[in-house]
Amino acid sequence: MNASLTDRFAELRAPAQWQAVDFISDLHLQASHPATFACWQRFLQRPPTERADALFILGDLFEVWVGDDVLEAPADRIDPAFWRRCADLLHAHSQHTPVYFMAGNRDFLLGHEGMSAFGMHALADPTVLAFQGQRWLLSHGDALCLDDTDYMQFRAEVRSPEWQSAFLAQSLIEREAVARGLRAQSEARKRNSAHDPQLWADVDTPAARQWLQQAGAQTLIHGHTHRPATHDLGDGLKRFVLSDWDAEAQPPRAEVLRLTATGLQRLPLKTA
Repeated sequence: MNASLTDRFAELRAPAQWQAVDFISDLHLQASHPATFACWQRFLQRPPTERADALFILGDLFEVWVGDDVLEAPADRIDPAFWRRCADLLHAHSQHTPVYFMAGNRDFLLGHEGMSAFGMHALADPTVLAFQGQRWLLSHGDALCLDDTDYMQFRAEVRSPEWQSAFLAQSLIEREAVARGLRAQSEARKRNSAHDPQLWADVDTPAARQWLQQAGAQTLIHGHTHRPATHDLGDGLKRFVLSDWDAEAQPPRAEVLRLTATGLQRLPLKTA
């Protein structure tokens, strides 16, 4: 196992009574995208007959998270009110359905106070889910996009305790300004490569196979790339990519991946 990828696999054993679990990722919730937020709210408030036994959020629930203190910011600011609304909805959902959260590349600064406010249980990346007699490997997916060398260097920097401590020591206004700058750079990079999807970094197949073999699993479930698909990696190994959510796109996108004893099923959601 390449130590630069992972040196261990966390494991979560599903309770015997679980019959179905749902996976979502890359909702990129933000106050400026109310349609996606409304779709997410409807999803959380579904009747009991439509819910799974657990919800797994595999990263990038939020467009950006600059620190748990956004929940305590002055009430006259739009974003803090939005974050508190998100927290209230998800915490209410967690009272009847356990919610597990794995950090993505946009919300890796969600800390203990934020996790508690949202009612979520933290998941390491990667984590093996033992469910219905099989092992399923879960990841956000960005750590496997090895060809994106610039991002991998950036990821290593911002995931370090030193960088995070220095960043969180700044004022909320300063952190939000930094986040806006990073998002602008990311959007510019997307626009520059939009004409050629082959330029977009994807999950490295040998690395994904290595993870699966070391984890004793046959299927990797991840998000991050915004390219929902099922990939055959050979030797019985598969990679399921979650959909991102954008209710304002044409066509709109929002999908849940549900796992039951019979396997994985993609469930499109109503976005109107």
